[in-house]
Amino acid sequence: MKPVLCTLPRLLRLAALTALLSTGVAHADDYADIAQLLKTGKSAEALAKADQRLAANPRDPQLRFLRGVAQADSGKPADAITTFTKLTEEYPELPEPYNNLAVLYANQNQLDKARTALEMAIRTNPSYATAHENLGDIYAKLASQAYNKALQLDATNANTVKPKLALIRELFSADAASKSGRPAAAAAPSPVAAATPKPAPAPAPVVVATPAPTPAPAPAVKAAPAPAPAAAPTPAAAPAPAAAPSPAATPAPAPAAAASDASVQAVTAAVQAWAAAWAAKDMSAYLGAYDKSFDPPGRQARAAWEKERESRIVGKSKISVRVSDLSVTVSGDKAKASFRQAYSADSLNVTSRKTLDLVNNNGRWAIVRESTGG
Repeated sequence: MKPVLCTLPRLLRLAALTALLSTGVAHADDYADIAQLLKTGKSAEALAKADQRLAANPRDPQLRFLRGVAQADSGKPADAITTFTKLTEEYPELPEPYNNLAVLYANQNQLDKARTALEMAIRTNPSYATAHENLGDIYAKLASQAYNKALQLDATNANTVKPKLALIRELFSADAASKSGRPAAAAAPSPVAAATPKPAPAPAPVVVATPAPTPAPAPAVKAAPAPAPAAAPTPAAAPAPAAAPSPAATPAPAPAAAASDASVQAVTAAVQAWAAAWAAKDMSAYLGAYDKSFDPPGRQARAAWEKERESRIVGKSKISVRVSDLSVTVSGDKAKASFRQAYSADSLNVTSRKTLDLVNNNGRWAIVRESTGG
């Protein structure tokens, strides 16, 4: 994993700049200023400015996230771990804090903790490519340690283990080495692809041989030109039945398209109703928008998740949830709705991409999975 070995500050800065939390209007300049300080390596100044702004807005998640990055860049990993851990507890739907926790743990060689954090990031957002890549590097590092241990415990197994250990270590070698290794792997399938077309020409002569016997009956056709006109009426009769199925097939797609449009509209209505219930703090309608099979983020039990959601929603004085750029795809009784969510409550303003997976139960669309990002 690249950030584990040498590029921890760079990766963390990148995660900060691409975090899903949007820059609220009230703090847009602050966010940009701190991010610029981090980008130019002025982590101490960035940390001071983040702390200064947080004194007035202690709950601002973006400022807290940037402070965690500044702490990591300033050589304060323990403080950064505390910051990102609290963010995962309060915003379990965001994958970025989990990812940064994993990087910090891996940098301390706490690979099991790093793996757990990355698995949480992926569970929160399965399409989070950075977490997938980092998790692969963690698994490789764990495998390297296991092979080293095997060598220590059984020196007689060295001939088998050493080649594997060398292969695993290539993942952590210089970029040039890793790049040269990839084409080698890609070259292997190429002969297979070359070998595959060769069997194809074999059937070709057989096809040529098949028409050869056909010319034998050809003279019989010449001797009987009269049947040729008889054959002409035969095709004439053929188009008549062909025309009959043609109109029958044309109307078929129309109801399918209509059904699809109706499903999209129903899913859209379900998403809007979910957002409205959330904004109205109508917990019965809000929790009712989730199917019984809903999988809460962070491996929470359903009852614990519902209790947590109620405490966060009912405790707010005012909530606004706006859905925009909504895209809905329906496949049978399953649907996916992706959109931009603008959430504001009290002094908090967050905009993020969100995806809801829904299922149709007896004509009612309900949420089975909720993820942020993508």
